[in-house]
Amino acid sequence: MNKKIKILHITFDMALGGTEQVIRQLVENMPSDKIEHHIFCLDGEVKELGQRLISKGFVIHSYQRKKGFDFSLVWLLRRLINKEGYDVLHCHQYTPFVYGVMASVFKRSKVIFTEHGRFYPEVVKPKRKLINPVLSLFTNKITAISKATAKAIVDFEYMPERKVQVIYNGLKLDVDQLHKTHSTGDLRDFLKVPQAAFLFGTIARLDPIKNHIMLIKAFETLCQKHKDLYLVIIGDGPMMIDLRMLVSELNMERNIVLTGFIVEPQKYLLAMDVFLLPSFSEGTSMTLLEAMACGIPPVVTRVGGNPEIVENDVSGLIVENDDQIALESAMLKLFNNKDKRVKLSAAAMARFNSTFKENYMVNNYMKIYCDLTGRE
Repeated sequence: MNKKIKILHITFDMALGGTEQVIRQLVENMPSDKIEHHIFCLDGEVKELGQRLISKGFVIHSYQRKKGFDFSLVWLLRRLINKEGYDVLHCHQYTPFVYGVMASVFKRSKVIFTEHGRFYPEVVKPKRKLINPVLSLFTNKITAISKATAKAIVDFEYMPERKVQVIYNGLKLDVDQLHKTHSTGDLRDFLKVPQAAFLFGTIARLDPIKNHIMLIKAFETLCQKHKDLYLVIIGDGPMMIDLRMLVSELNMERNIVLTGFIVEPQKYLLAMDVFLLPSFSEGTSMTLLEAMACGIPPVVTRVGGNPEIVENDVSGLIVENDDQIALESAMLKLFNNKDKRVKLSAAAMARFNSTFKENYMVNNYMKIYCDLTGRE
């Protein structure tokens, strides 16, 4: 009888982010009689999602890497590989990938590098043109969460196209249970949003790449003619102070709710009429997938993987990147047209169910793990 395939996921900290959500989906949804997952966090404290996995019995190792390139981290990983006998090192994002590859040299462990997203704007780093082709020699598989991300890996990271496979993010979300557990009225009461108001919303880390500043300005323009509009921005991050200052400057404290960090924020999607994702760059946004699973019609920018997820005017609306007027127009269109919202809602749910449920992603990675280890 074949023993379990033993996987070590190498990542940053298991906070509440898209990368970490993918790891969680893989860890929780693969057959435990065939796969054993461990996680290694290289940025010290194991954060929210990691703590939840620990409470469920999953093994998470952690280490606080030093500034600069930390050679001691490489040796620590090598010792851990020797001790645990990992079959596969699944490295999520570039820095964990570099450490994972270096730790794997002359070991039997196979290496997978998954690129979860790109910085904006893309920057060519000449040293990677020298380093990455060498790293790729010790890498068995490279995956990307969208075609746009895969192209960037080849164009900007100089990775061999033949090794790159697109695997879209997937997630498991029991929407029926969400509706049974949470009423729209209670959720709106918590957000301090009137029951009859029209609510735009987004869930994202408050980072410049998410372009919340443009979103707030677009919303404020709409409110000049339509007073009973509300916007909720769920999440925390380095832009929180700047966004609060902007909301105050625009005298929009009544209509814009900045919630900060919320545990399991997806339930608040049920309170929204329209989901907004105005990012400068995206891979395959997990919050976008959650919104579509819940039937919340999305408005997204034409960046990264968004156009691969949303079909314009069928399962959502797509606007050009950093175009405030276009965003305002799309928001107004959905505000004024309930029939359009209903059609987009049904198509968004159908699109999610056909392509982005967790089993599609899990099965793809399961096949890679089995192929690399020669097991079934």
